Amino acid sequence: MNRRSVIAGLGVAGLASLSGCLGLIGMAEHESSPAGVEAAAREETGYEQTEIEELPIERDVGPTNETVTVLNHMTKHEKQVSILGLGERRAAIYNVLTTPQVSIFGRELNPVGEMSTQELIDLVRSNYDGINDISHEEDSDVTILDQSTTQSRFTADATFDGQELAVDIHITEAVEADDDLLVTIGVYPQDLQSQERPNITTLTESVTTDVDPDDSSGGSGDGGNGGSNESDDGSDADKSDDGSGDNESDDGVLG
Repeated sequence: MNRRSVIAGLGVAGLASLSGCLGLIGMAEHESSPAGVEAAAREETGYEQTEIEELPIERDVGPTNETVTVLNHMTKHEKQVSILGLGERRAAIYNVLTTPQVSIFGRELNPVGEMSTQELIDLVRSNYDGINDISHEEDSDVTILDQSTTQSRFTADATFDGQELAVDIHITEAVEADDDLLVTIGVYPQDLQSQERPNITTLTESVTTDVDPDDSSGGSGDGGNGGSNESDDGSDADKSDDGSGDNESDDGVLG
């Protein structure tokens, strides 16, 4: 699965709604600010901040084909865990994504702010070729940036290094982060639920808009030596149409 697919899917969904009018009123460029997780929570849970990725999405709209650009950000976190049959891998993932709010005459035009977790997970489903059998399990309340929101847990089958792997996916409804909308996504092997589920809660409740790019370690797709920022582990991938043209590495667990 392509690393940028989830955030690209969210961004495209927002842009599809926004692009019809933004260019006409001189609002053709919008940029979010990155958000992340407090250092103390990362240290407590064992997750490393690996990258802050800019995800630009461009569309030509209107009779003059004016280009409308929305710049989203995704801050990635990874944790090396033990998977039966695969050994130690960076297979626990936590992503914080931001997309800009756009209000006109008091009306918020970015639909991400109104999406339920089911609608958000449907975007995950539509943007990933290697994830199947998504099932909603339960909802809970979490607090992000002093705002109460819903966090839902889904189960799914994902392809990782050519092997089917049952995973849990935790996704939150959007909250406001200054001038942006913020969504979190946590994924880990289902066998590690008792270990990683509390960690996802800790990370979610420790989200911050004060994020330092220098904290990023670069990460590793193979989880073996931590020295590579890209890898190809053989999992199936479907490159989403995010307008960027980049061919990201494939880690197979919603990275």
